[in-house]
Amino acid sequence: MDSHTYIDLDHHIHTTLPMEEQKRHRVEMREDVLRPVRHTGLIGKVWIVFLIAVMLVGAYAYYLQLKNGLKVTGLRDYASWGLYISNFVFFVAISLVGALISSVLRLTNFEWHRPLTRIAEIIAVAGIMFAGLIIIIDMGRPDRILNLFIHGRIQSPIVWDVIVVSTYFVSSALFLYLPLIPAIALCRDQLTNKPAWQRWMYKFLAIGWDGNDQQWKIMKRAVSILSVLVIPLAISIHTVTAWLFATTLRPGWDSTNFGPYFVAGAFQAGTACVIIAMYVFRKAYSFEKYLTDVHFNNMGKLLVFLSMVYAYFNVNEYLVPAYKMRGAEANLLNDLFTGPYSPVYWGVQVFGMALPVIILLFKPARRPLPLVIISLSVVVGAWLKRYLIVTPIMLHPYSPIQNVPPNWSVYFPTWIEISIVSASLAGVLLVITLFSKLFPMISIWETLEGEGIDLEEMDNQKS
Repeated sequence: MDSHTYIDLDHHIHTTLPMEEQKRHRVEMREDVLRPVRHTGLIGKVWIVFLIAVMLVGAYAYYLQLKNGLKVTGLRDYASWGLYISNFVFFVAISLVGALISSVLRLTNFEWHRPLTRIAEIIAVAGIMFAGLIIIIDMGRPDRILNLFIHGRIQSPIVWDVIVVSTYFVSSALFLYLPLIPAIALCRDQLTNKPAWQRWMYKFLAIGWDGNDQQWKIMKRAVSILSVLVIPLAISIHTVTAWLFATTLRPGWDSTNFGPYFVAGAFQAGTACVIIAMYVFRKAYSFEKYLTDVHFNNMGKLLVFLSMVYAYFNVNEYLVPAYKMRGAEANLLNDLFTGPYSPVYWGVQVFGMALPVIILLFKPARRPLPLVIISLSVVVGAWLKRYLIVTPIMLHPYSPIQNVPPNWSVYFPTWIEISIVSASLAGVLLVITLFSKLFPMISIWETLEGEGIDLEEMDNQKS
């Protein structure tokens, strides 16, 4: 046969692509996705240096915290959880996007997801990495993390969280690595001018990949199995995180709604993060041919759907206690609705959820630039929402502590906390950036397979 049938994602129709054009498309795509790996421009280098500088400031702040103790933070007996735990919940939230894009859409046969999978997976891995680190930072005594493994009890929700975070990190790393093996082998064979350590890394990670039928079969089978397994793992990690709050006796946390509430919010925040990453990589690496307006339009629709689901859980979470308005719950809700936290609360509801849904119902808003602006608003709102879940509730216990300094009843993070949290955010961005400079960010084989293009020549890497 001198032609091949494939699905046109823009119009969802079948067209015929000659074999010579298939080969030309394979070669062109290979060069396009390897270009950012071959060369880092001045802007890219400045960006990396900036992120490292932010992390160094955070490292110095953490040194001061280790040296002087948690008294250098704004955390006290009232607000024992603050900025650190807010950031932890946010990182866990965005880590769920790997399961959403790479598993749910894969299993439901949405072919347009294929160029997005690697972006979603590296966001998931980077997010869960720093979620674990921020918990250690919040402990004050990092050496005591060993006690969770030595003396941990299975009855403790903290132990549940350690188990699911560790398991989800391993599964997410595998989910990133296994489909990446053909691309690693491509880098091994094509990037022969790279430093010796980088060539050795490619050779080691490629694990002898030469693209024979058996290797493809094993790899695809493993990815299919992980696609199924990672979904309950992803849901469990954020559900267990929600249980850490729900099993603590505080007004605002005593809710059976917290599990699905957290999961819905996580999918919304993660989707917005992927949209932002898509736009950045599309512009920075000239991926317009692979991250098309169709992908942004579809992701915009997905963001609308997830925002509506999250809005339902928000209404459910606040309507019942607001209707009763009793005791400590009433004090908390008054602070959120009309008190000192009301500007943040209503800003999150309006700009992080309501307006994005309304605006994105119109197709022009789902074009790349307006969509990324809306997604930025959603991500900022998602982070502030986690702050609202943690801080105001910590300051409204059922039984207030007696005879304590007045400043214990308020919380505002110190520069130490702000620097460390900024460093963790920079760390996530640095992991994603360095990954994109070492490996192709678009999965060649998944994208071509989705287009129906023959993969038989893909592994003739040196041609």
